[in-house]
Amino acid sequence: MTPLHRRLFDAHFHIIDGRFPLVANQGYLPPAFTCEAYLERMSDGRLAGGAIVSGSFHAYDQGYLLDALKRLGERFVGVTQLPASVSDRQLFALDAAGVRAVRFNLKRGGSEDSAHLDRLARRVFELVGWHVELYVDARDLDALYATLSVLPAVSIDHLGLSREGLATLLALAERGVRVKATGFGRVDFDVKAALRDLYAASPAALMFGTDLPSTHAPRPYADADVDLIGEALGADAAHQVLYQNAVDFYRPRTAANHPGDTP
Repeated sequence: MTPLHRRLFDAHFHIIDGRFPLVANQGYLPPAFTCEAYLERMSDGRLAGGAIVSGSFHAYDQGYLLDALKRLGERFVGVTQLPASVSDRQLFALDAAGVRAVRFNLKRGGSEDSAHLDRLARRVFELVGWHVELYVDARDLDALYATLSVLPAVSIDHLGLSREGLATLLALAERGVRVKATGFGRVDFDVKAALRDLYAASPAALMFGTDLPSTHAPRPYADADVDLIGEALGADAAHQVLYQNAVDFYRPRTAANHPGDTP
């Protein structure tokens, strides 16, 4: 592994802490995966930060996320789930704690309905500079294309999951939508070929993530997934995907408003 592969920004992982509320999804509750377990799993010295992502089983709970952000420190940011009715005050407070995005889990639920996607995406971008993240099957992207292609900042999880819809995902990448290079064990297509196509569509699009602890995944994350990115793209492009693209995307943006603007 070259030095360029040494730094990883993990743009997608989950913390599951039984001290905080968990919501069963179709009867399923995931096993614990604490901050300590995550750091032990990623203890090879390459981890340079990451994004803690709220899952369907977290619903709208913020307690676990705020706790995890404190435990993991300033190199880490949060991706939460929020109702469209969230107050400006709560958005500002979450932003101050390190949250940088709102997730719409269209695949498994637990989040706000896509009917609120356009309005909430624009609102959080304008108020606190956040983006939106979608867990969505690429087969459903055609119906969302008109909305997603004009939103200010969007990412899509797990390479879109399905071969059917990859053409739409590539078109969105060309329009500036980011795509998480995560969940390689979840997809139904050749990962290397998809990585090459997405990188060609936009070198800034792909962002690596472990997807730990890989709940529901037919094949969980393996360290070899990092090597696969290098094999597919080469060292310089792999550095972008493994580190730089996500660091740039999750960096705080200058929002149109700030807490002093809203009573």
